[in-house]
Amino acid sequence: MNKQELDILLSLSSGVYDSQRALAERTGYSLGLINRSVKNLVKCGYLDEKMCLTGLSREKLSAGRPRNAIILAAGFGVRMVPINMETPKALLEVRGEKLIERLIKQLREAGIKEIYVVVGFKKESFEYLIDDFGVKLIVNPDYAAKNNLYSLYLASRHISNTYILPCDLWCEENLFRRQELYSWYMVSDRAEEGSGVRVNRKMELVRTQAELPGNAMIGISYILEKDAEEIRDRINEYCSGRRYEDAYWEEVLYQNGRMTVYPRVITSSGIVEINTYEQLRELDSSSEQLRSDAITIAAEALCVKEEDITGISVLKKGMTNRSFSFCCGGKKYIMRIPGEGTEQLINRREEAEVYREIREQNICDEVIYIDAENGYKITEYIQGARVCDPCAESDIRKCMEKLRNFHALKLVTAHEFDIWKQIEFYESLWEGESSSYRDYFQTKESVLSLRPFTEKYAAQKVLTHIDAVPDNFLFVVDENGKESIRMIDWEYAGMQDPHIDIAMFCIYSFYERAQVDHLIDLYFAEGCEKTLRIKIYCYIAACGLLWSNWCEYKRKLGVEFGEYSLRQYRYAKEYYRIAREEMREMEEQELA
Repeated sequence: MNKQELDILLSLSSGVYDSQRALAERTGYSLGLINRSVKNLVKCGYLDEKMCLTGLSREKLSAGRPRNAIILAAGFGVRMVPINMETPKALLEVRGEKLIERLIKQLREAGIKEIYVVVGFKKESFEYLIDDFGVKLIVNPDYAAKNNLYSLYLASRHISNTYILPCDLWCEENLFRRQELYSWYMVSDRAEEGSGVRVNRKMELVRTQAELPGNAMIGISYILEKDAEEIRDRINEYCSGRRYEDAYWEEVLYQNGRMTVYPRVITSSGIVEINTYEQLRELDSSSEQLRSDAITIAAEALCVKEEDITGISVLKKGMTNRSFSFCCGGKKYIMRIPGEGTEQLINRREEAEVYREIREQNICDEVIYIDAENGYKITEYIQGARVCDPCAESDIRKCMEKLRNFHALKLVTAHEFDIWKQIEFYESLWEGESSSYRDYFQTKESVLSLRPFTEKYAAQKVLTHIDAVPDNFLFVVDENGKESIRMIDWEYAGMQDPHIDIAMFCIYSFYERAQVDHLIDLYFAEGCEKTLRIKIYCYIAACGLLWSNWCEYKRKLGVEFGEYSLRQYRYAKEYYRIAREEMREMEEQELA
């Protein structure tokens, strides 16, 4: 049987048949196709002459009947900023009902009692579902580092006549059925750019070209038992390596550019995927989850009503914080919200002091509001600005000139960023847990042994950015076409040897030795003494260990930084060896 014939059987399984015209209206197929399909179903023994289901049809319907469901609810839902991130996205309320509770109720209405929920972020918040709805929880411990393909992998043994669905859908009508006859993936009839898939004339789901729109992907799927084994095998294969760690589970449905399951096309009205604050506000403006202190603060800072804050769009998640842009009064702004564990990492009073010190220097973005207690900050959005490209010679040359000019101001604050104390401090935040690296204490001892050399050749301490990485140099062009550079994100700034900023730029850029030396030469245009160069190597080792320890603390909070974390630890080890070799060579030259 083809898809059209299967859909006709599903429609007739309700026991209602009045006419072929009515059947065409219910299925969306043409009257001619209905006529041909019905004749074939009668011929093959699935319908009798009175258009009633035969035993063969009932047997097929029984074999395809849904048995269970898997709800994927492990992720952060970071695009929901500025909603309080203590609330998992699945537990957001729309019209007085939690998203996941509505989905569970709809599944139960369709006769599905066996429901598995894969949880991760704030997993304890889902425990009540066991008592209230009889669901079974599956914990994904790697929810921060891997996408939902891994979540499905953990539940894959349960796939057999199974609904698979995300947790962030609000469906006006129940989309789940008591009868199913084939495996499908649900898409909308609405065209959407970036959907990645479209329904072709053969009723297949095929990949779209990047620049072309496709059918909006709903995220709900049904997998028949006869297809489950092949899909499970593909899930296991994809999860056996690191290539698909960031993949969505739908990747396992593709083969040779098309999905191996049929499309189920629905109208776009009545179903909403809630990914952002704005989508929630549009669906339910009275939702309690819209009560955000960030929005309240922004409205008070700009002397407007909360409803005047519009166009909210989450920006790329930073390593320390989350940020979102918004519009108000014809202008665009960026609001920073401190990330997980930030209260341990950043002294917000000291940060506010830094901004007061640099306010008149025209070197940073314009700060509209900053709270010295909780770290909330609002700045004006700089239209057309771009960050430094660490691989572009012109960019890094200009950035080093900007950095050197900043250091030459010799600004002063009351606090210091002591890199050696911070290494110990970040380690203390692990609260007795061991490092992920087997040779951590050996590496730490090696790096700390470089301290006397850095102190011997330390430059005069001045206000130093500390986080002087390419992403924190903004290239801005004014209305006259004149380019300038603004340095942003001064959270870690404090009194220190300014040459630490060179080391920080290098390790964030993942520079090799030759690139490190070139950057040093750009900063010291008049030439760099060997002792200063070795000192910067020492700082690279120390900064690598510093941020490696920082990453280990964030990892214990469920925030993973992938390659960045590993590369920082490698800088600690490799540049310890480089610095030591250079020191020995310098000593040998002095003795000779």
